[in-house]
Amino acid sequence: MKKKVGLFFAALVFSHSALAEFSPERAIALLPSGHDLALLITDPATGQTIFSQRAEQLQAPASTQKLLTALAASLYLDQNFRFTTRLEQNKADYIIRFSGDPTLSREDLAAMLRTLKQKGVHRIKGNLYLNGSQFTGYEQASGWPWDSLGVCYSAPSSSITLEHNCVQAALYSDRPLGQSTRLHIPAHQPISATSLATIVSKAQQKSTFCSLELQTQPGNHYQLNGCLPQRDKPLPLNFAVVDTEAYVREVLLQELERTGIAFEGNIVRDDSQAGQVITTHRSAPLPVLLKVMLEDSDNLIADNLAKTLGQRFFDQPGSFRNGTEAIKQIITEHTGIDLSRAVLADGSGLSRDNRIMASDMMKVVTYIYQHNASLNLLADLPVSGQTGTLRYRQSIRHQPLQNQLAAKSGSLYGTFNLAGVMTTKSGKPLLFVQFVTNYLPPEKQEDATAVTPEIFSFERQLYTDLYESY
Repeated sequence: MKKKVGLFFAALVFSHSALAEFSPERAIALLPSGHDLALLITDPATGQTIFSQRAEQLQAPASTQKLLTALAASLYLDQNFRFTTRLEQNKADYIIRFSGDPTLSREDLAAMLRTLKQKGVHRIKGNLYLNGSQFTGYEQASGWPWDSLGVCYSAPSSSITLEHNCVQAALYSDRPLGQSTRLHIPAHQPISATSLATIVSKAQQKSTFCSLELQTQPGNHYQLNGCLPQRDKPLPLNFAVVDTEAYVREVLLQELERTGIAFEGNIVRDDSQAGQVITTHRSAPLPVLLKVMLEDSDNLIADNLAKTLGQRFFDQPGSFRNGTEAIKQIITEHTGIDLSRAVLADGSGLSRDNRIMASDMMKVVTYIYQHNASLNLLADLPVSGQTGTLRYRQSIRHQPLQNQLAAKSGSLYGTFNLAGVMTTKSGKPLLFVQFVTNYLPPEKQEDATAVTPEIFSFERQLYTDLYESY
């Protein structure tokens, strides 16, 4: 009995010693003035709070919000859940019933058309209807940055989704200064884009306050304006599809011709159309979708899953509004975590309207950690220096932190967040939520010596100290 008491006393001494040694003040001092930091670190074995600062302050979660979407989807949807896209027939007409499959590709549609031809259909005399009744409302959530609508991380969340609602392009500036840039769009992509942006030097760009700007117009028309500093290699571009219906319509016309099916009708959006199912395409199952969503921080998967939860939970077409409410209610009903104080505008965390407390996010992280045997979500998180969005994160990719953190990252303008679990030097797991907002360091001079950004110095110091202290 004395031996057990002695071991217990030794454990208390060790715990007290570790708490005394770890202090995040040295790391916090590395952040620039004006920042706002909410930080919460806990021991999941004891439930003890190791450090807490502004844990009850509402903050923008950015993509750490995907943890809520992943948890709600895991709790409510069957693990065999798949997005389904159906090709149906009603007399001379055909219907494609979309479900918001964020992974549906052009080849998937082409395979469905080939199945139709194999069944003896060589000519369609009626119409081809696009049924997108699964979702309703806006395809962009409130609070999405208007100047990022041409970038694929803000691709529209639509029931009629194809090719990730994204078109890749390249902008060339390998001509003399003062000339126009040259834009390349793959020939098979049914969008039109022009570039009026001029080629300048870095000095000219700075003196004229010029930047590359994108304007979008109906029908998936894009125009680049402004300027681009001269560079040897092309600038990769990703255009978010503006008009999802028009994009799918043009792709279908191309694939019908390529498949050899003559088409005499029109392609029309009509959510009331239905018919007999001819063939069905199914996405990968939910666990695969969640792994891509968390590891690569895929916004479209997150937002289309959120709308799907709204559609199924409330038995009505899914939207950002009912999808986010479904996420909150599902988590509360299944876990007891009260998220009534959280403000959710989407499922991805892209919206600047989203707000959540670090304490509430910690409850979600703790539940995921404690129920990992059934949820298996920890394995989907990016790992420092190894996978996903943490593979090249400068602050934690090297030893001793490499492979020691599994966390969801989240970034917006002035926001750098992390939420997950780390393994310390002794092998002890610790949970953490880091919300850094209003991170706006002074602009560096171009001729200044390159230094590590303050946010990465802060993270490296913080997590190294935590790693070494336990």
